[in-house]
Amino acid sequence: MAYQSPLLEAPGSVAPPEGNPEQGVPWHWGDPFAEQRTATRSVAVVDRSHREVLKVTGPERLSWLHLVISQHVTDLPEGGGTEALVLDSQGHIDTHMVLAHVGEAVYLDSDPGAQATSALPKGGPQSLREYLEAMKFWSKVEISDITGELAVLTLLGPEQDRILSTLDIALGADAYAVAAFDGGFARRMPWPGRASVDLFVPRADLAGWWRRITDAGARPAGSWAFDALRVESLRPRLGVDTDTRSIPHEVGWIGSAAHVAKGCYRGQETVSKVFNVGRPPRRMVLLHLDGSPEIYPETGDAVRLGERVVGRVGSVAQHHELGPVALALLKRSAPVDAELLAGDEDRVVQAAVDPDSVPAEGAAPGREAAARLRG
Repeated sequence: MAYQSPLLEAPGSVAPPEGNPEQGVPWHWGDPFAEQRTATRSVAVVDRSHREVLKVTGPERLSWLHLVISQHVTDLPEGGGTEALVLDSQGHIDTHMVLAHVGEAVYLDSDPGAQATSALPKGGPQSLREYLEAMKFWSKVEISDITGELAVLTLLGPEQDRILSTLDIALGADAYAVAAFDGGFARRMPWPGRASVDLFVPRADLAGWWRRITDAGARPAGSWAFDALRVESLRPRLGVDTDTRSIPHEVGWIGSAAHVAKGCYRGQETVSKVFNVGRPPRRMVLLHLDGSPEIYPETGDAVRLGERVVGRVGSVAQHHELGPVALALLKRSAPVDAELLAGDEDRVVQAAVDPDSVPAEGAAPGREAAARLRG
């Protein structure tokens, strides 16, 4: 049965439309643009309890993870975190996850339905946990799915530390800093927006934590607001802004989620080769969409230059300041100063690449470009 957050039953909560990837959590709470403004000027809280959470324990948890994911984690300190990927043998992205090392355990959280599709020669879809279990061999680690125990709530906005203080949570200022509290832990993230904080709270008391946070002054916000700020921050969502051919270099996950200097993980040869050459076949950019027809392209639609297909549409969002925008993967040969068309069938609109979102040659879209977009 598909997950449904108890907060969908709360007054004012609006569920996402069919086909939206954020099924199971509130889409907005009545005024999505006001929610975005609050998330950039004050503080808002978003229900992200549909995320899946794995826990890895054991004395070899870091050395073993170092061998099976794309990130360098042998020296990941207690109270630290990072992002990582699982790649296939050709370097294509299977799974994106965020890590937190706290209480002698590493927590891996991912979008719902995370898979490592080509982990074994037997073939067939595999969940992230199944892939990790298959790679244990004789390592001294234990892997458990604790999605039923912990749920994620995310604080957005410059006043997030005020909420943490009210909750008696002391969290460092560095990106990916992690701190435990009674029943869960907090992790600071460098996105969306300028920063956010993920709170991992007991799932059995999700509604209670939501009340505590909103009573402390955080405005309820939905996945609409989170995604709009994520798009502005040039941060991809797996399966939306990526396809089966996507490699980390195209979407800004080199460095932040994939380490280029360590070996011994599947797909590493592609990561290293493309990084050294500096020319991935596509690049992720921000498109400004013409909103006057009040129609919008959908994820997976084509981006065209005249009659020629030069890319694909990823996340589409309505931003409180930028208007209708989308992330798109464009062929490297596509001119970024040309008038483009985004969409298929009866939802084709004019689109223009935001020049500040275009990565420099040999680089990938990242924090610096996102900062320029925010002015």
